[in-house]
Amino acid sequence: MPPTVATVVYLVAGLLFILSLRGLSEQASAQKGNWLGIIGMVLAVAVSVAGLFGFERGEAEAAGATTNVLAVYGGAIALGALIGGFVAARVQMTAMPELVAVLHSFVGVAAVLVGLGTLQEAGAHIDLAHYVEVQLGVLVGAVTFTGSVVAFAKLRGTIGSRPLLLPGRHVLNLALVGGCLALAILGWGAPPDRSFSYLLGVTGLASLLGVHLVWAIGGGDMPVVVSLLNSYSGWAAAAAGFMLSNDLLIITGALVGSSGAILSAIMCRAMNRSIWNVVFGGFGAEPAKASATQAPAGKVRETNVAETAELLRTARNVIIIPGYGMAVAQAQHPIREVTDVLRKKGVNVRFAIHPVAGRLPGHMNVLLAEAGISYDLVKELDEINDDFSDTDVVVVIGANDIVNPSAVDDRASPIYGMPVLEAWKAARVVMLKRSMAAGYAGVENPLCYRENTVMLFGDAKKTVQSLLAALQV
Repeated sequence: MPPTVATVVYLVAGLLFILSLRGLSEQASAQKGNWLGIIGMVLAVAVSVAGLFGFERGEAEAAGATTNVLAVYGGAIALGALIGGFVAARVQMTAMPELVAVLHSFVGVAAVLVGLGTLQEAGAHIDLAHYVEVQLGVLVGAVTFTGSVVAFAKLRGTIGSRPLLLPGRHVLNLALVGGCLALAILGWGAPPDRSFSYLLGVTGLASLLGVHLVWAIGGGDMPVVVSLLNSYSGWAAAAAGFMLSNDLLIITGALVGSSGAILSAIMCRAMNRSIWNVVFGGFGAEPAKASATQAPAGKVRETNVAETAELLRTARNVIIIPGYGMAVAQAQHPIREVTDVLRKKGVNVRFAIHPVAGRLPGHMNVLLAEAGISYDLVKELDEINDDFSDTDVVVVIGANDIVNPSAVDDRASPIYGMPVLEAWKAARVVMLKRSMAAGYAGVENPLCYRENTVMLFGDAKKTVQSLLAALQV
């Protein structure tokens, strides 16, 4: 394929990726943005494979290789498409965070393999700039790969969600980074075999760094970790683009890396965290301080489905706050039916979404969209927090930390300063929970004991289905 044509197609694909990100920033345009990204990727793969055929060379030289190239790359693309389609069709929304972590790991290991192959192919003829690209690509790729594997294990529950607090963990992180730098310096100018061995050493140290960085993060902070690993995978892809001299891969990686970094910063603000603590490990790892709210602050008032249905039936304004418990119970579909029934009765029903609700950025938004709930009814924290004082009933479904008043009024609480949905300002709060267990942050929630709060215990899906039946009478 002529270089000019390939460049033009790459520019078109890059523009489609930019438009895709823009579309994904809004719920109403997310589906269109997704399709734009798909089209851009199809163009990118088509041009890349066409370039491998060697059409720019003589026909005699290219003819013999075309069949083999088509068989190898066509087969790889077909197999990848089949696996991706199968996984996407079977994965549940509750398992989406784990799937995203696995996909990030693929990008990381790809960058490592590209770096190793690039150095081996170039040998002693590699220039300094290209050598630095290889070292950075392998470093970021290895951290992304092993960090994503640990994140997957934490999200899946294979390993505990508690942070790994090794003594001197920050010194250990610096030592691993320093070791990678030392090996990279030793490898420059060394014989090819030795330089390759040093790069393998960088791969090993960076892999340990990725494991330690993510293992030092508490399970309640995993939404930020997933977002940060997304950024890492973007920079790993950009590094691979530099190594392969592929402009589109550089553009795509930079887009993913920068957007992931911005999202991570937004998530950190939503949790009152520092992005630097995330990057260097130990994030969310400090032991909780003693707090008066760690012990029950009063008597729990339990309610039932009939009383809750009556509360909702006579209300004018209702706000529903979904959390990870709703995702686990798959209660979003009966919630939509309850919403439809109440709206037909003239009740103003809206949904309040906290940025870190669930285990993935935008997790609750996707669940509600999957159930067919109108985007107009879904409001972010900043949009709806001032409305709770004028709300008759707030229904909290499987959420805990994001509605905890300790974040506002208890300086001793480990979540103090974290922006939360101020549900307690409503006239009445109904909390749907399986038990009185604390949330992912392990902090007792005083909202459960307030006079205007009642608890409705049980499986969220079954409870909401019973509530729907009661409202339809």
